[in-house]
Amino acid sequence: MHIQITDLAAKRLTESLNDQPGYFKVFYDMEGCGCNGVVVMLIVDEPAALDEQIETNLVPFYVDPKHQLNLESSMKLNAQENYPAFTLSSDSGVISSNLRLRDARAAAVGTPAAVNACTL
Repeated sequence: MHIQITDLAAKRLTESLNDQPGYFKVFYDMEGCGCNGVVVMLIVDEPAALDEQIETNLVPFYVDPKHQLNLESSMKLNAQENYPAFTLSSDSGVISSNLRLRDARAAAVGTPAAVNACTL
Protein backbone atom coordinates (compact mmCIF):
# COMPACT_ATOMS: atom_id res chain seq x y z
CA MET A 1 0.00 0.00 0.00
CA HIS A 2 1.29 3.47 -0.91
CA ILE A 3 0.10 7.07 -0.50
CA GLN A 4 1.54 9.83 -2.69
CA ILE A 5 1.39 13.05 -0.65
CA THR A 6 1.26 16.37 -2.51
CA ASP A 7 3.42 19.32 -1.41
CA LEU A 8 0.51 21.22 0.16
CA ALA A 9 -0.69 18.13 2.04
CA ALA A 10 2.88 17.47 3.27
CA LYS A 11 3.11 21.04 4.55
CA ARG A 12 -0.19 20.78 6.42
CA LEU A 13 0.67 17.39 7.90
CA THR A 14 4.04 18.63 9.10
CA GLU A 15 2.46 21.75 10.64
CA SER A 16 -0.16 19.64 12.42
CA LEU A 17 2.52 17.86 14.44
CA ASN A 18 3.38 21.19 16.14
CA ASP A 19 7.01 20.05 16.58
CA GLN A 20 5.78 17.18 18.80
CA PRO A 21 6.32 13.45 18.18
CA GLY A 22 3.47 11.55 16.59
CA TYR A 23 2.51 9.05 13.90
CA PHE A 24 -0.13 9.36 11.20
CA LYS A 25 -2.79 6.68 11.00
CA VAL A 26 -5.58 6.17 8.47
CA PHE A 27 -8.72 4.99 10.20
CA TYR A 28 -12.20 4.04 9.04
CA ASP A 29 -14.47 5.50 11.73
CA MET A 30 -17.92 3.93 11.99
CA GLU A 31 -18.72 4.95 15.57
CA GLY A 32 -21.46 7.58 15.61
CA CYS A 33 -21.10 8.16 11.85
CA GLY A 34 -24.11 6.29 10.52
CA CYS A 35 -23.94 2.93 8.81
CA ASN A 36 -21.36 3.81 6.15
CA GLY A 37 -18.63 5.40 8.28
CA VAL A 38 -15.96 7.85 7.18
CA VAL A 39 -12.23 7.75 6.54
CA VAL A 40 -10.24 9.90 8.97
CA MET A 41 -6.59 10.49 9.64
CA LEU A 42 -5.31 10.42 13.18
CA ILE A 43 -2.14 11.61 14.81
CA VAL A 44 -1.33 8.99 17.46
CA ASP A 45 1.39 8.64 20.09
CA GLU A 46 2.35 5.17 18.84
CA PRO A 47 1.07 2.78 16.17
CA ALA A 48 -0.98 -0.10 17.60
CA ALA A 49 0.68 -3.52 17.82
CA LEU A 50 -1.14 -4.90 14.76
CA ASP A 51 -0.97 -1.73 12.62
CA GLU A 52 0.68 -2.12 9.25
CA GLN A 53 2.84 0.51 7.64
CA ILE A 54 1.73 2.40 4.54
CA GLU A 55 4.63 3.76 2.50
CA THR A 56 4.51 7.46 1.54
CA ASN A 57 6.87 10.03 0.07
CA LEU A 58 6.88 11.91 3.42
CA VAL A 59 6.69 9.73 6.54
CA PRO A 60 5.13 6.32 7.03
CA PHE A 61 1.43 6.16 7.77
CA TYR A 62 -0.17 3.28 9.63
CA VAL A 63 -3.43 1.39 9.24
CA ASP A 64 -5.20 -1.34 11.15
CA PRO A 65 -5.36 -4.38 8.82
CA LYS A 66 -9.18 -4.50 9.27
CA HIS A 67 -9.45 -1.04 7.74
CA GLN A 68 -7.43 -1.83 4.61
CA LEU A 69 -10.56 -3.17 2.92
CA ASN A 70 -11.84 0.41 2.65
CA LEU A 71 -8.66 1.67 0.98
CA GLU A 72 -6.86 1.14 -2.31
CA SER A 73 -3.31 -0.14 -2.83
CA SER A 74 -2.18 3.14 -4.41
CA MET A 75 -3.63 6.46 -3.25
CA LYS A 76 -2.98 10.20 -3.40
CA LEU A 77 -3.41 12.63 -0.50
CA ASN A 78 -3.98 16.26 -1.38
CA ALA A 79 -4.88 19.26 0.79
CA GLN A 80 -7.63 21.66 -0.13
CA GLU A 81 -6.23 25.16 -0.64
CA ASN A 82 -8.79 27.22 1.28
CA TYR A 83 -10.36 24.57 3.51
CA PRO A 84 -8.89 22.61 6.46
CA ALA A 85 -9.47 19.19 4.90
CA PHE A 86 -7.71 16.71 2.66
CA THR A 87 -8.77 14.67 -0.34
CA LEU A 88 -7.82 11.00 -0.56
CA SER A 89 -8.16 9.51 -4.01
CA SER A 90 -7.02 6.59 -6.14
CA ASP A 91 -7.17 5.62 -9.79
CA SER A 92 -10.67 4.30 -9.04
CA GLY A 93 -11.92 7.69 -7.85
CA VAL A 94 -12.28 9.81 -4.74
CA ILE A 95 -12.20 7.86 -1.48
CA SER A 96 -12.86 10.93 0.70
CA SER A 97 -13.17 14.57 -0.35
CA ASN A 98 -13.55 15.92 3.19
CA LEU A 99 -10.86 13.99 5.04
CA ARG A 100 -10.11 15.51 8.43
CA LEU A 101 -7.01 15.13 10.55
CA ARG A 102 -7.76 14.45 14.22
CA ASP A 103 -5.05 14.70 16.87
CA ALA A 104 -5.52 11.68 19.14
CA ARG A 105 -2.25 12.01 21.03
CA ALA A 106 -2.54 11.97 24.81
CA ALA A 107 -1.44 15.62 25.01
CA ALA A 108 -4.24 16.67 22.62
CA VAL A 109 -7.17 14.94 24.35
CA GLY A 110 -9.80 17.54 25.21
CA THR A 111 -8.58 20.07 22.64
CA PRO A 112 -10.80 21.23 19.75
CA ALA A 113 -8.69 19.18 17.27
CA ALA A 114 -9.47 15.96 19.16
CA VAL A 115 -13.23 15.96 18.58
CA ASN A 116 -15.12 13.08 16.96
CA ALA A 117 -14.55 12.86 13.21
CA CYS A 118 -18.29 12.90 12.53
CA THR A 119 -18.97 16.01 14.59
CA LEU A 120 -19.38 19.16 12.53
